[in-house]
Amino acid sequence: MNVDEVDPVEVVPGILRRRLPATEWARGWMYDFAPGTEWPEVDVHEGEERYYVISGEFIDRGQRLGPGSYVVFAPGSTHRPRTETGARMLGISVLPR
Repeated sequence: MNVDEVDPVEVVPGILRRRLPATEWARGWMYDFAPGTEWPEVDVHEGEERYYVISGEFIDRGQRLGPGSYVVFAPGSTHRPRTETGARMLGISVLPR
């Protein structure tokens, strides 16, 4: 599938989310952040969450994450990504069993 053919939903102005096919244990999304945007609230995870930065740069938990960066958040962890440059990431949530 081509993720750019999936209709985006605006999370907040400047942040688009495309929901990708899911399984019973995992969900995936493609996120596009416009320059100067921030996730609207602290993101809390019931299960594990992973993301891979495709383009641009995110700032999350004090780290600058550019293309090729891969991050894993443990269940119960929190974060709030933002970007100055604009960025695209693939996010995967592993659901608790």
